[in-house]
Amino acid sequence: MPKLMTRPDPEELLRRVQAEEEFRNRGRLKIFLGYAPGVGKSFRMLDEGRRRKAKGEDVVVGAIQPTFPPAIEKLLDCMQVIPLKKLNGVPVIDVPAVLRRHPQVCLVDGLAYDNPPGSAHAKRWQDVEALRAAGISVIGSVNLQFIEELRDKVEKITGKEVTETIPLGFVKTADEIEVVDAPADRCAGHPGEPTHQQNLLVLREMALLLAAEVVDDQLEKYRERHGIEPVGGARERIMVCVKPGTVAERMIESGHRNAERFSGELFAVTVNEPDLTPEDRASLDRALSLARKLDAQVVRLESEEPMHAIMEFARQHGITQIFIGHSSHEHWTHRVWGSFVDRLIREAEGMDVRVFPN
Repeated sequence: MPKLMTRPDPEELLRRVQAEEEFRNRGRLKIFLGYAPGVGKSFRMLDEGRRRKAKGEDVVVGAIQPTFPPAIEKLLDCMQVIPLKKLNGVPVIDVPAVLRRHPQVCLVDGLAYDNPPGSAHAKRWQDVEALRAAGISVIGSVNLQFIEELRDKVEKITGKEVTETIPLGFVKTADEIEVVDAPADRCAGHPGEPTHQQNLLVLREMALLLAAEVVDDQLEKYRERHGIEPVGGARERIMVCVKPGTVAERMIESGHRNAERFSGELFAVTVNEPDLTPEDRASLDRALSLARKLDAQVVRLESEEPMHAIMEFARQHGITQIFIGHSSHEHWTHRVWGSFVDRLIREAEGMDVRVFPN
């Protein structure tokens, strides 16, 4: 039988066309993201501008930090710098001058700066939005601590308070984001101290996860513009298979951390077993209680075929990761559970399976 073709909804087609036209007319945004002072994000931003200029793009510098090392000065010498203008004694981007010049690309250092009262925009990132609306692409830089939604977390790690920020929503409009990595001895602080090293690792992980989230958002927007249905969803959906005698609580905690980092969903799924011992039932209840405390969706399945029930649930809910553990019981059910793990791995096509040994 021939497959029936459904006619696209006219309003939906119009929305896609308008979204694609807006995307094409709008300037692109690339952000160099630093996770600590001194990683070299300003240098990388300017070097990117230099390389683009060498390839024939029209590039100008719209804003740079007030002080910079000699290496940056050499990069500035090969590009046109549009001077900052003073407003109430505060240097701000000369947005009208950049718009009149209308380059292909404008470099903007320090995206989180505030503009003084009387400015057309209260924030520098809003200046950037005005440039992008005019079709000018922007390459900018910012440190992790200046992102509003991450400010408190970073402050607890570094002990340094900031007042000027940019919203995460603006960062997520970036077409490209690049985390600027650097050895610990190049970062501000006391590189020899273990606490400094550990802090850098935590901040670096936060920056990498944020970059992954931005890429994920861009992929979702691309799908929306082109009417492409996502396969398995754009977000991570983690399913923890909860069974007595396994390291269920450790799996749930690990799943919660992953779901939180990737703005995903967490499911704690168990297949009811009527003949559990009181000890096993107490273990299961503790694990499910922890799952609820960590905002997981707790699901109890009724089935005589646990494999079929779990995989059917996984496919229906677009699960991307499955966490499963080995039983600690040394009787024949342990051997059955082990074969269950092998079968699940074979069945979970397109899903990542993580096995937690006891």
